[in-house]
Amino acid sequence: MNTRKYTDEHEWIDVDGDIATIGISDYAQGQLGDIVFVELPAAGRALAQGDEAAVIESVKAASELYAPIDGEVAEVNPRLGDEPGLINTEPTGDGWFIKMKITNKSQIEGLMDESAYQEFIGTLE
Repeated sequence: MNTRKYTDEHEWIDVDGDIATIGISDYAQGQLGDIVFVELPAAGRALAQGDEAAVIESVKAASELYAPIDGEVAEVNPRLGDEPGLINTEPTGDGWFIKMKITNKSQIEGLMDESAYQEFIGTLE
């Protein structure tokens, strides 16, 4: 079963038990262009749904990664400091940003599945 969900801010979230892995969609990295720097939150930081979780700087613009759900930062991707371009090459794999300990699982139900997200980005083009 695919548990990947999406937000209207182009974050994706994979849920495994009480841990959620979060990154940005391929669409989002394409809109940003070459990513040159990422500022990640500290482990242990509590985030509420919609809070700014990370800053993403690309050659085109600065953007934010928002927390798709409530939780606490359990881990940040250590590779992004030296390899921010991973977000461009593997946005939905090794280019993940943070892992969060989920504090409100019910919020996941309000997010889009893959087909709803594809439909959503179709309205943006």
